[in-house]
Amino acid sequence: MQIIPVASGKGGVGKSLLSANLSIALGQAGKKTVLADLDLGASNLHLAIGQHVDPAASLGAWLTDKGEFEDIIVPTDYENVSFIAGDSQIPGLTSLKPFQKTKLVRSFQNIDADYLILDLGAGTHQIILDMFLLSAQGIIVTAPTVTATLNGYLFLKNAVFRLMYTTFKKGTAGYDRLEALRKDSTSLQRLYIPKLLETLDKADPENTALFLSRMKSFRPRLIMNLIDDPKDADKAQRIRRSCNQYLGLDIEYLGIMYRDSLQEKALESQLPIIIYKPQAVLSQAIYRIAEKVLASETHTFDDAYSPDTDGAETFQTAEEEANEDYDYKLSVIDDLVGSGTLTVGELAETIKTQQFELTQLKKENILLKSKLVQAAAQGFKV
Repeated sequence: MQIIPVASGKGGVGKSLLSANLSIALGQAGKKTVLADLDLGASNLHLAIGQHVDPAASLGAWLTDKGEFEDIIVPTDYENVSFIAGDSQIPGLTSLKPFQKTKLVRSFQNIDADYLILDLGAGTHQIILDMFLLSAQGIIVTAPTVTATLNGYLFLKNAVFRLMYTTFKKGTAGYDRLEALRKDSTSLQRLYIPKLLETLDKADPENTALFLSRMKSFRPRLIMNLIDDPKDADKAQRIRRSCNQYLGLDIEYLGIMYRDSLQEKALESQLPIIIYKPQAVLSQAIYRIAEKVLASETHTFDDAYSPDTDGAETFQTAEEEANEDYDYKLSVIDDLVGSGTLTVGELAETIKTQQFELTQLKKENILLKSKLVQAAAQGFKV
């Protein structure tokens, strides 16, 4: 079985659209396919395929020790395609406990299918990164807008760091070196991976060689969605150059998908676009992507790699803090500007967006402070 996680740095770029339609296209090609909704806490993939969800036969119910895993893999109306529903009704489902993650990973790996498509949530939370790294060739979906490009690259950067901390486990010389660098977060954020590896190689050559081997196997595949002009596709190549130069990562270009007004009509009908209108431009793009997936060589990590072992407790905290940190976003912008992925005009637009976000956060902070003062005045313990 080939596991294909589908991720995005931000929402609204068509990740679920691709997951649903790609699963059906693979099923039509005679491949036994399982589609799983892992957008935990905001599960709505069933709407894209018109699937009725039984709350008792969902991932959320199973994770709370209700039922067998096989019982939540339900057939769909589409040939060779089964579905695992998520569950947005269970509080706390967005942050799985370690034993739940291990249980989920092992259950996924034992599914009897040709393909397992994992529709992940947007963003860079650790559970999303770990699920993305279940495969060496997950798909990252982005769009030509500045924010989508920025967040797509940010996701891949976080995935590389997560793979690094999974390789340099606690107790190794490499881990100690990374922890020393982590304390100076600005230096770590701005240190390019190839340069960082030179430092790690001196401290821990054995694990550095293992990490380089895993990076060679790690071949994420990029899809540029929502393009309006052929020139928009050029940004995919520019992202590829940034990944190669600053992350030491080779990514594959899986295809493009044009913006198509028919997609909204298909969604309103709760039908995948390739069922609603197979001849549509968007449908044909998805079929081409499916053909590439079917023809592609399978890349896997080494047998010793285990994404369900948590050797990076501090990494989770560091990365979550970094993702909210303005300097970290600027370091990503540095990478993209340096390789030409962002133009001067796009950089100016990004800075304006960042300033707007900071202004909004300041307003929210003032509002929350005023509410705390009011609560304290009313006798509440705060």
